[in-house]
Amino acid sequence: MKSRYAAYALGQADYIIRSTHPDHPDWSEDTAPWRQSILAFSEHTEFQRLEIIEFTDGETEAFVTFRAAFGEGEMVEKSRFLREDGVWLYVSGEFLV
Repeated sequence: MKSRYAAYALGQADYIIRSTHPDHPDWSEDTAPWRQSILAFSEHTEFQRLEIIEFTDGETEAFVTFRAAFGEGEMVEKSRFLREDGVWLYVSGEFLV
């Protein structure tokens, strides 16, 4: 989770794409528009802070609940990751109130 937050903050769209599971709704084989969307988000967002609230991991599945602060507010999400070929991939996220 920390590496994906940092990648968004630094505009590293290729890392975000590589670390996203094919089951995620944003995943696409046509990476050009996806990449542009990530870069636009990164350029127009003020990344201020990431706080890991809870972390539960297994051998092939992990969940990370985090709070991210941005210039315009904050969000809390519980993210799901799957490990494939030794690499953790972001599958989905549920926004929490």
